[in-house]
Amino acid sequence: MSGEYAINVQDVTKIYKLYDKPIDRLKESLSPMHKNYHRDFYALRNISFQVKKGETVGIIGTNGSGKSTILKIITGVLTPTEGTAEVDGVISALLELGAGFNMDYTGIENIYMNGTMMGFSRKEMDEKLQDILDFADIGDFVYQPVKTYSSGMFVRLAFALAINVEPEILIVDEALSVGDVFFQAKCYRRMEEIRKSGTTILMVTHDMGSIIKYCDKVVLLNKGEFVAEGAPGRMVDLYKKILAGQMDSLKEELEEMNDFSGDKALEDKEFEQETVHEGGLMRDKIAVNANRTEYGDGRAEIFDFGLEDQRGNLSNLILKGEMFTIREKIRFHGELKAPIFTYTIKDKKGTSLTGTNTMYEGTDIKPVKRGDVYEVAFTQKMTLQGGEYLLSMSCTGFEGEEHVVYHRLYDVASITVISNKNTVGVYDMESTVEAKLTKGGESNGTDG
Repeated sequence: MSGEYAINVQDVTKIYKLYDKPIDRLKESLSPMHKNYHRDFYALRNISFQVKKGETVGIIGTNGSGKSTILKIITGVLTPTEGTAEVDGVISALLELGAGFNMDYTGIENIYMNGTMMGFSRKEMDEKLQDILDFADIGDFVYQPVKTYSSGMFVRLAFALAINVEPEILIVDEALSVGDVFFQAKCYRRMEEIRKSGTTILMVTHDMGSIIKYCDKVVLLNKGEFVAEGAPGRMVDLYKKILAGQMDSLKEELEEMNDFSGDKALEDKEFEQETVHEGGLMRDKIAVNANRTEYGDGRAEIFDFGLEDQRGNLSNLILKGEMFTIREKIRFHGELKAPIFTYTIKDKKGTSLTGTNTMYEGTDIKPVKRGDVYEVAFTQKMTLQGGEYLLSMSCTGFEGEEHVVYHRLYDVASITVISNKNTVGVYDMESTVEAKLTKGGESNGTDG
């Protein structure tokens, strides 16, 4: 393997034999005619990717995509049916926390045993012991058998061991979602430290904020097959399409990504923005809720919509603190005197957090007739905290005293806000902080 790569996965396939009844396994092994009593299940099919030394790479995909399986093959827990997974460096793996622990041993004994399994000498583990104990912070329980630990203590010790042995390669499978919020914060800070020190990191997580924040590159899997690899934001957008069941749209985007001829080069931002506004529907470029609720009397139709980030790209991912635009295209099927265009952003519980409409904003909408098309753009700064939200939009109006809905789309799309700094509550007040020492304490030493 080239010295450039820490991990090199080539054409890896993992097949499991599935039997309808336990006796079928015995029948197959004893069959003189080698009759098959099983069916093949492909957990992975021809997976290839490389991780450069010092790079942080994420693997994402829905449940059952083979993410954990490929990590187990890389770490040697599983053997591939076909293909190879080469590793250049000492691995510390957080797959199933504490999987290598002996439940009858004390915490200290498990630390030394696991260190030996990773190739460290007793002297080397002596030097690392205090850092591990300080990080785990489980007190005198470290001298007790781990079978007496609470689940929280067990997790703390397992993580402390894996992340404080200064590995050349750290492999993490959903481990950062365990423990309380304070321990998670400590784990993230430590991971950021080792990332900056040049450690190669391969991580699997459903936390798209972590994927965007930490990863240099992302590999997207689906049902055991390689879909694409590339920049985190782009891959998360593709992942959202899989979640929303937009497989046709995903296929079209992959074909566009794989065509590097002329104006279709992926780096050609001018072409990318041109396709956003002129080539096809905006809604086909983002993850749309297939189970959305919609209703109205039909005199207006929101036939297209999109979320646009500060760089003009259509995306469900918006960075906190940046400007973004919600776009709507409305076609009218009847005459209306004063239509109103709206949007609302709600949390996952359905609570309306913010929103506005053209009437509130004082935008003058002229009377419309059948066949007219309006394009509306709401541009604002994203100040919501990092997390997942739901977008609704509508075209309504007042006819006399009655409020009439012409077309409303409930929870039509998701919005993922990526944040490097969350404050308390729903949104950020964007405070400016000034702190200065106005009186110092007495010095304990003397000036030299």
